[in-house]
Amino acid sequence: MPDPSGPLLPTILARRLVSSATSAGVTVATAESLTAGDIASTIAGVAGASAVLRGGLVVYATDLKATLAGVDESLLSARGPVDPDVARALARGAVSRCGADIGLGVTGVAGPDSQDGHPVGEVYVAVWSPSRHGEGAIDHVVSLDDAELSSPRQPGQDRRGVIRSAATARALSLAVDAVDALDALTAAADDG
Repeated sequence: MPDPSGPLLPTILARRLVSSATSAGVTVATAESLTAGDIASTIAGVAGASAVLRGGLVVYATDLKATLAGVDESLLSARGPVDPDVARALARGAVSRCGADIGLGVTGVAGPDSQDGHPVGEVYVAVWSPSRHGEGAIDHVVSLDDAELSSPRQPGQDRRGVIRSAATARALSLAVDAVDALDALTAAADDG
């Protein structure tokens, strides 16, 4: 992941994503909880995004994770909304509900208070894409680390804003990596 060097990082990553996904003919969708649409909005802010961005689901409320993104209600009941498997299910739901090649899912606690025993800054970001050309699916979940959570703040930005911006940047970084992986799989299949 690129160095979390401040507020411009999400925009830089979104430009890379739109460029590489356009070249690869790959589409992206999001299912966002704590980022509340920031990832999709950042992608949409790049010229040419309409060739890449299929859509985004804002699933801030727990029940919407199930009804809009298709997260299994038993998973939400057993583990709550802040869980790596919930992030994975959100990414899968983004692909399924929006008809995209790659899905991004984000869930966590931005603060200012903890949530159901989860501390502020506990965030899970997932990228998922179904199997292509007989190869395995892309299925990766990460949590934000201390470096990402201590990135430089914009004037007037609170810790909550830093966490949301870091989650957006990490999701976009994972999407860029996923596009590169899908492009490599497609090239290998074409050569084979």
